[in-house]
Amino acid sequence: MRIAVVGSGYVGLVAGACFADMGHEVILVDNDQQKLAALCNGQVPIHEKFLPELLQRHRGQRLHFTDNLREATRASAAIFVAVGTPPTETGDADLSYVESVAREISGAMDGYKIVARCRCTRATG
Repeated sequence: MRIAVVGSGYVGLVAGACFADMGHEVILVDNDQQKLAALCNGQVPIHEKFLPELLQRHRGQRLHFTDNLREATRASAAIFVAVGTPPTETGDADLSYVESVAREISGAMDGYKIVARCRCTRATG
């Protein structure tokens, strides 16, 4: 299956690499040009066990990087949104990035798609 993952932070990059390792064709989308260039050049911007090996194994084969969300949406059967939700001044999650991506995805869809939001929860205490 062709999957798009929007966001190449801790959640998106790891999810995309794991999807690729499972045999899926993954398009990882990010709007940070420096991060995309680093990923394309083999650099790994985060520390996660086995992530460098997964990226090296699948980069350019099952795992591709782009800043074009419209094309990635049209080329994929499933889209996972893994963008940041930083806290607001009141402590609530700022969902503006999620909403922006959702609007762009909805404008690019040319058929049925599975769209899901990925999130990471942290244990406290």
